[in-house]
Amino acid sequence: MLFAIYMGLGAFAGLLAGLFGIGGGIIVVPVLVFAFTLQGINAEILMHMAVATSLANIIFTATSAIRTHQKKGAILWGMAKPIAIGMLLGTFIGVNTAVAIPGIVLQGIFGVFALYLSAKMIRLTKRPPQKQLPGTTGLTITGTIIGWASAIFGIGGGNLLVSWLVNRGVIMQQAVATAAACGLAIGLVGAATNIYAGLGHPLLPEYALGFVYLPALLGIIITSTFAASFGAKIAHKLPAKTLQQMFAVLLLLAGLRMLANVFL
Repeated sequence: MLFAIYMGLGAFAGLLAGLFGIGGGIIVVPVLVFAFTLQGINAEILMHMAVATSLANIIFTATSAIRTHQKKGAILWGMAKPIAIGMLLGTFIGVNTAVAIPGIVLQGIFGVFALYLSAKMIRLTKRPPQKQLPGTTGLTITGTIIGWASAIFGIGGGNLLVSWLVNRGVIMQQAVATAAACGLAIGLVGAATNIYAGLGHPLLPEYALGFVYLPALLGIIITSTFAASFGAKIAHKLPAKTLQQMFAVLLLLAGLRMLANVFL
């Protein structure tokens, strides 16, 4: 039953990864928290395992989405490279920050963060972007900050990066494509660091590799890579404003769901 949930989650997360360039973590993390709770995984490590497994999945969804976006010529590689370099450093720092934060606190922060991003994206659909993009150094610093925050929440960076790029005049489709490319860096470093940080933890369940839960990862991967490619194709057919509005609603629902876990 749980493996079927993981496969369904993978299909949905992959679709979102391709559609919005977000790695799927904004949905994967809350659902994994729910599934791990049903399995009886200890609450002390539950959120950390959800984040770690989500980051590992991003490696596969981002790779699939990148291939499709690249065929459309939508990835802004000159911008993506310095951001990704910064993300590598930020992700390493972020994972080590996350393991030091109690799980219930991490869930609350995640929920508030998602609601903030939702409000920001809704506001962006109502006014034209006017801010300018920084130079290479500024892009690297931005990538470091986004990598740090994304590794804490297991969201792949796309949520922050898409909002940031659109706010600076990048059209939605290019923002989504570039975020997908940068998200691969977060997935690689985030997964590796979480595996190392969790090795030997006394509360880990069977079949866990560090904080990455392999059965969940396998179930998600089976369906997510194909769905990510399909989602990327849809993204290039929808109007930019429609994509932004859909993205804002997605963030709102995910944020409310996570806060419900904390307070209800």
